[in-house]
Amino acid sequence: MTDVRPTWKGTNPRMAFEPPQRLVRALGERQRDGGADWLDRLTELVRQAVDLRALTVERVQAPGGRSSLVLLVRQADGTPAVLKIAPPWARPEGECAALERWDGFGAVRLLDADPERGVLLLERLHPEVSVRSLPEAKALLEAAGTLRRLWVEPPAGHCFETVAARTGRQAEAMRAGADAEAAPLVAAALAAREELLAAPPGERLLHGTLRQSKILAGERLPWLAVGPDPVVGESAFDLARLVRDRVEDLIAAPSGAAITRRRVKRLAELMDLDQERLRGWTLFRAVESGMRALRVGRPRDAELLLEFATWL
Repeated sequence: MTDVRPTWKGTNPRMAFEPPQRLVRALGERQRDGGADWLDRLTELVRQAVDLRALTVERVQAPGGRSSLVLLVRQADGTPAVLKIAPPWARPEGECAALERWDGFGAVRLLDADPERGVLLLERLHPEVSVRSLPEAKALLEAAGTLRRLWVEPPAGHCFETVAARTGRQAEAMRAGADAEAAPLVAAALAAREELLAAPPGERLLHGTLRQSKILAGERLPWLAVGPDPVVGESAFDLARLVRDRVEDLIAAPSGAAITRRRVKRLAELMDLDQERLRGWTLFRAVESGMRALRVGRPRDAELLLEFATWL
């Protein structure tokens, strides 16, 4: 594993740390995007961000995410905060723009940012307490309520990718990677996408990748979303990711298929969305994630996701 050993200035002592294993593994999957090079530069990126803002680093948040380094810090006045350093392919400029648009309503508040360097300074939430810690039924309700607050009109002249554009790139990769076994599921997912995009409803700013573990306990509000990969499109696309939350538990349950279908129905009714549109986007997103897991060498994840997709 790459060892990151920055030298801190000012109030920050010399401190050695290693990036979380989840991040290192994810960067290994992004070799063609320069994952290793970005990891080599991480020491300097952290040092610059910390020194410029006179931050004191407490610790690295672990296990952390798969697309950024997250550090718990304190500002010069002692206020706790979170420093996030993200690589270019994580689209930090989009995250910054979305957090500015939400302005703390339903999402973590942005305190400072340098998106060109992938730096975001965020309010401190409680990273050890997520909606996933709640019983499943309550977790789904809280997660859906959080999403509803985030679904706002995108700003005029926005920079966000559209659902059509993002899923178009994903569809190309799915076609290229489909073997004979996966081909029927891929074909069904692609057909669902084409039908859904033929007559889309109104567009909203979406979180893009919300799941229960990305909704953390806060002080201003009980629950706040973190880590968006924002996109503009129909709300059902966003809700589709929630349908498969705790997929390991669903697969292990004898009635997993029935639970999944009830979840689609319940969430569609709760959010006043078309059930078939939610089912279609859930199918597409599950198959896309499964095929991506296959491409990067995570066969167990792929197996779970593709089995889940057969239930839709």
